[in-house]
Amino acid sequence: MAEAADFQGTSPSPARRWLRRTGALLAGVPLLAGLCQIPSGTPAQAADSSGAVSVAVDTLSPSAPTDGDTVTVSGTVTNNGKQAVTSAHVGLSVGPELTTRSSIDTATDGGDSLQGSTGSEVGGKYVQKFAKLTPGVAQPFSISVPVDELDLGDAGVYQFAVSLSGKTAAQPWDQMLGIQRTFLPWQPDEADTKTKTTFLWPLVSTVHMTAETGSNAQQTPVFLNDDLAEEISAGGRLDQMLSLGESLDVTWVIDPDLLASVDAMTRTYRVQGEGDTTIAGTHQAVAKQWLARLQKAVEDQEVVALPFADPDLASLAHNGTSVTGSLGHLDEGTDVAATTVKTVLHVTPSTDFAWPVNGAVDPSIIKVATSAGADKVIARSDSLKETGGLSYAPSAARPIGGGTTAVVADARLSTAFQGDLTKASTTTLAVQRFLAQSLALDLQTNKERSIVVAPQRMPTASQAAAMAEAITTLQSGNWSQTQKLTAAAAAKPDPRATTKVPSASAYPASLRKQELPKSAFQEIARTQDKLDNFKVILSDQSRVVTPFGRAMNREMSTSWRGRATEASGFRSDVEDYLDELTSQVSLIDKSETKLSGRSATIPVTVQNNLVQGVEHLRLRLTSLSPNRLEIGGSSYYEQPVEVSGGHSQTVKFTTTANANGQASVVAQLYTEDGQPYGDAVRFDVKVTEFTATVMLVIGGGVLLLVLAGFRMYTQRKRAAREAEQSGPDDEAGEAVEIPENPKDPEDRLKEESATRTRAGAPEQPSDLTADTATESTDPSGTGERVDR
Repeated sequence: MAEAADFQGTSPSPARRWLRRTGALLAGVPLLAGLCQIPSGTPAQAADSSGAVSVAVDTLSPSAPTDGDTVTVSGTVTNNGKQAVTSAHVGLSVGPELTTRSSIDTATDGGDSLQGSTGSEVGGKYVQKFAKLTPGVAQPFSISVPVDELDLGDAGVYQFAVSLSGKTAAQPWDQMLGIQRTFLPWQPDEADTKTKTTFLWPLVSTVHMTAETGSNAQQTPVFLNDDLAEEISAGGRLDQMLSLGESLDVTWVIDPDLLASVDAMTRTYRVQGEGDTTIAGTHQAVAKQWLARLQKAVEDQEVVALPFADPDLASLAHNGTSVTGSLGHLDEGTDVAATTVKTVLHVTPSTDFAWPVNGAVDPSIIKVATSAGADKVIARSDSLKETGGLSYAPSAARPIGGGTTAVVADARLSTAFQGDLTKASTTTLAVQRFLAQSLALDLQTNKERSIVVAPQRMPTASQAAAMAEAITTLQSGNWSQTQKLTAAAAAKPDPRATTKVPSASAYPASLRKQELPKSAFQEIARTQDKLDNFKVILSDQSRVVTPFGRAMNREMSTSWRGRATEASGFRSDVEDYLDELTSQVSLIDKSETKLSGRSATIPVTVQNNLVQGVEHLRLRLTSLSPNRLEIGGSSYYEQPVEVSGGHSQTVKFTTTANANGQASVVAQLYTEDGQPYGDAVRFDVKVTEFTATVMLVIGGGVLLLVLAGFRMYTQRKRAAREAEQSGPDDEAGEAVEIPENPKDPEDRLKEESATRTRAGAPEQPSDLTADTATESTDPSGTGERVDR
């Protein structure tokens, strides 16, 4: 009966039927895979969603086509696998419309993934074929297709894919091996409601100038390096920013420090060399040309001036407000901004905008940003986020209280050109993504809105080129129109838009790590204190106050973010140079001084090696042993000091000795407000009351007294002899007259001396005199010139 089952006309058993079906299914798997073009490819490709062939879209023109246009796509395909690809072709496909901005983000993230929808391929003659793709070799392609062949529907953003399909020896069936997705903005007609778009074009650089200036009348500036010359030279970053911005309708946002630095380069300047040396700068012509072009470019454009050196508002708010004087530097930077821009560019800028880093804000940043007079703060939508559940992006202007307006830039548009855009393919993707987001934003609602784009502060040359390409397309497109920043800030705000400033805890930790620490502001404050003490003695304060004031503005610059070591070195160099200048006015050291007698003078010399004179100084000499040595009748005495540039002056102090021995004396310079200036000089004074000269005078007097006594003795002897010789006459009866009250010869000598004194006769050598002649207390002249 078992055999009977195989006879014709009989039905097979269920078990046999199951075995036959399973075998047929297994045998048909390769054929089914080939027919269905399994996109997973090799197992290795399944693990990695990207294909074995990379597709780079270098150009897509026009970026935003309209009716009648022909879209041209060009680029390269590169076989990254180990096997050659045969029977390959590059094709174009249009995917579904992307109706939300988040769907554009999702498509961007999976731009080269083989997984996901791609839409149907245009096919036909709009492909480019390759007989063979050798591993590691890039092959160019270029396909042009009329926009009518793309079957685009209503206005919107469409996913646009360029893919490569082919075969390999291991998988000899046609399959997709590589893809690159991008976007095709489609607005064939003028939009009913256009978005008013403001694009900020920042001219900001790093710090280039030091606090050091030459001793000549022009005060030749000294630069840290020649980097600025490279930036403004042909092909440099700032040269590219200017060349591209000249043809765009944008709002120029400029750091006045950049203008001041380039302007300084138009004249004689020097650059720091090795060690303490400097070399002459040689890029005056380049600087003049760049400034002339910029002046022309901004003639009819809106210019916003940041505070001088673009201070880091967030660092100041979080770490600087507790340090006295920090906000004062922000005020100074704001005050000098308008003057600098007007002087260099001959235009009047707007100075009422503040721009925190990345538009990230919190209450303390808003407070600091507006403290210097700005009433508009450029924020960003990823910081000041919408909380009302709006289905569209509201206008940029938001009243946040206190008369302050937050101008909220769109985060997606503002960050579209970050990263490495040196390759043509990455630039093209960035431009298409920007345009897609802009059109999707416009299609969100029929409301008229004002949108602001605030890109990174210092775009690279390639990033700037991508920005310019996108702006050019946007400004010639059908859904956007240009608007100035001041107009965007003044536009009527959306009543449903959020106006709540995020808390301090919401501030990004990544940005907080880059901030200037509190110690930086303490260093700046210390430098300011030294400058305040120094400037009061100068006859021309501006030679020092201006360069150091601007240097301290630069110490707070946003450009130091991510460069903590360089920032610390700059601050130290500024303070060290100020210390060097202040030390040029000093007291000359003195060795031990010996004083002879009860009164004498002590000279102290002040040296000024500056090129300008110093004044408003007082020199105080203090005795640490006033019981032994008095100065000017007290424990100390001070005198005013004025010294011409490059000279020295000796000041004399009258002293009185009360006892023999050694006394310590301190000489110290003070400013007129009583602040010590420079280092004190301490020296010892040895007092000897009776000197050799005095002893000689006393010895001479004693000798005269001895001689006088000897003379009186001889006179007495002579008188006695004369009396003996006249004795017989007396005895003969002659009368001898004896005077009453006879005087001793010594008494007669004293009487004669008194008579001479009353008559004004000169004193005799034995008369008492002062131990030491009093010296002149008048200050000496300016002395000889001192070489610096």
